[in-house]
Amino acid sequence: MGELKWYVVRSVSGQEKKAKNYLETELGRHNLTELVPQVLIPVEKVFEMRNGKKRVRERNLYPGYIIIHADLGHGEVDHIITSTPGVIGFLGDKDKKDAANNKPVPLHITEVNRILGIVDEAEEQVATLDKPYVMGELVKITDGGFAGMSGTVSEIFEERKKLNVIVKIFGRSQPMELNYTQVEKES
Repeated sequence: MGELKWYVVRSVSGQEKKAKNYLETELGRHNLTELVPQVLIPVEKVFEMRNGKKRVRERNLYPGYIIIHADLGHGEVDHIITSTPGVIGFLGDKDKKDAANNKPVPLHITEVNRILGIVDEAEEQVATLDKPYVMGELVKITDGGFAGMSGTVSEIFEERKKLNVIVKIFGRSQPMELNYTQVEKES
């Protein structure tokens, strides 16, 4: 058995999951799972507000690309990968004039660590807001002692995922610092 390295495979954009499933099925059918132990689609979790409800969804970090951990020392492995439905080919050496001889180039270990670090962080971290708030926007507080009250966004702290919201309490305007998850957009 040769050396396992990380490679980037191009796929039809929007069909990465389907291509990944086909790829895993084909590799299993040909008993090559030990030569390609991992097939990943780097994603991050984001939440968005729809109809006043928070929904978490996954968004591809690199649309149209799949990362694989493979030993391409065996001639049949790269052929099976490139002939899988939804797979366009390897991201490879651009110096080649003949596209058919496009040789797969492994990722540098620092790139792999960065990508895997982002994926690991995404699993641990709280989802980020897909559609951020706008200054002057009317929001409703959903959490805490002032839940149910409405206010206006006066400041946005994107890096901390917080907002300053002006709320009227007993006829006086009072600023409050709230997390994105503590408010929702008024409909």
